Amino acid sequence: MALIQSTLIWVVYAVVVVLVVAIASIFVYLYQAPRERSATVTIISIFTLTSLLATVLLLPVDVALVSSTTSSKHGIRKDWATQNRVDNIKLTLRIVYYTLFSLDAILCLVIVPFTYFWHEEYDEVASEEGQQSIGSRFWGAFKYTIGFIALVVIIFLVGFFVPIAKDRKGGHYDLDFFKHIIEDQNHGERALTFALGLLITIGTLIYALYTAAGFALLPVALIKSAPAVSAPTLSANTASELEQNRERQRQLEMRNEGREDGLPAKDRRELDALVRDERTLVRRERLAAEASGEGQGWLIRAWTKIEAVFRPLKLIGGILLMLVAIFVWVCMLLTFIDKAKNSICKSHCGYVLGHNKIFNPMNWIFVQSAKIFPIDYVIFLLLVLFFFFSSVVGIATIGIRFLWLRIFQIRKGHTSPQALLLTTILLTLMALAIQYSLAMLVAPQYAHYGPQTFCDRPLRHPDDQPDCTNHTKAIKPCSEVSTSQAAANVCTASVLSTFIDSITIDFSFFGDVTFWAQIGFLAVYFIVFILSLFRTPKLNAYQLDQDLEEDEEEGLLASTGRRFGATWQDITGKARKPTGGAVRGRESIDREDEE
Repeated sequence: MALIQSTLIWVVYAVVVVLVVAIASIFVYLYQAPRERSATVTIISIFTLTSLLATVLLLPVDVALVSSTTSSKHGIRKDWATQNRVDNIKLTLRIVYYTLFSLDAILCLVIVPFTYFWHEEYDEVASEEGQQSIGSRFWGAFKYTIGFIALVVIIFLVGFFVPIAKDRKGGHYDLDFFKHIIEDQNHGERALTFALGLLITIGTLIYALYTAAGFALLPVALIKSAPAVSAPTLSANTASELEQNRERQRQLEMRNEGREDGLPAKDRRELDALVRDERTLVRRERLAAEASGEGQGWLIRAWTKIEAVFRPLKLIGGILLMLVAIFVWVCMLLTFIDKAKNSICKSHCGYVLGHNKIFNPMNWIFVQSAKIFPIDYVIFLLLVLFFFFSSVVGIATIGIRFLWLRIFQIRKGHTSPQALLLTTILLTLMALAIQYSLAMLVAPQYAHYGPQTFCDRPLRHPDDQPDCTNHTKAIKPCSEVSTSQAAANVCTASVLSTFIDSITIDFSFFGDVTFWAQIGFLAVYFIVFILSLFRTPKLNAYQLDQDLEEDEEEGLLASTGRRFGATWQDITGKARKPTGGAVRGRESIDREDEE
């Protein structure tokens, strides 16, 4: 029975990883520019995004496996769950975690930078003429990557030799409470702990800006994203107006052909205005073509159709996401206050909280749903994807910047390979920060012990298990502050929570920074959310241009009925026939010419 249960848990994880591969592939293909597409950049980006999401989504598997060893109803370990079997489960999880964490670090710090320089080294002309070989291109990229390799070596060396909490003397706080976390930790684990702590800390600072902004903007953007006019109608109307504009220019030029003194002042002003309008119409025509997927791959066109089909549901989905975001924000705030007020050792151990003293609704939902796997996994998956896409929206809105200078902008179908790789690095760092926030603030009890309980009754013999059949009130949830022998015999902390606690205890500086950065996340979300309620979010320059162009259409913004018509036209891909106003406009130009 135990083997079947653990196998099913791993099968669910495998299915989720396949889903993650699909999500990463769709993201990369939707955002990268088709004309600049690189097979190497595409593969590395998809693989890196898959690895980071697989790391984050391993937590429910971790919780389910350690929780499967106990009976939450009776507060005792199951008959098959000997200490040796429990240790084997934890060892398997530890190997998977260390493999994924190491892979994430190497991809973020070495492989993705090498791929960036590999793409930069490509010279199309030299390659076609045979002047650039694969070896020379590899060496050119490797030269620039040596600095990143040296950085990785330095980080691991520092982590290998840096003193940790258990080596300090003369401290004024007691860490015996978490002694099981840091004892028996070898130098290799210490080095990896330091490296991941550094990456999580850097990622949290980025996460507090990008993810927080996207967390507020994503729901509002869905609510306010209904277009004023369909892409086919916009294209048809623009083509008609452009034809009228150019015809009028030809008429003015022909009417004044042969004049030695040039065009009269009145005609010159009109011609200049027509030329300016022509540039605007040409630009609008291009925007309409891009919006309808013209000239794009089949995936972009299919995505455009899918967006049109589900557009009426965006309003409802946006409202639901907004409520979820507010709910998660409140839960994070409650845990933050709880840690700041009730942490057993405050800043000395990164504000580790032994037991939740302030009720967290999200944590309660996860603990209750974890009793029936995979309900908690589905909720966790949706929440992780919400955080992930919020990070994407945040990057698309703010752009990749150095201080106040924008280096790259992320746009659907217009992202260069260099920008895509830098985005992948940012998402990797933010994913590690998201994992910390979910485990330490959103659902800390769930992330540590899941639904595990223990029977707090005295033991007759050390090897016996207590009986709470007639003492249900003695069944208590597992926590770090439980000091009874029964809790020690039954409760098994998740591998991820142990790993994160070891970071915050061994290297308290990382714990302090990641903890206080959460208040930055909460503050940025609140500010952006309030501002977005009164101002339509503009995710990129192309979105802004399209909004401005649509505002110029005659009365389209004021007609709700036309919005539903626009949705239907986007689905069918057919434009409405030119309106009478367009025909009358052409007739008035003809009459003016005759006069």
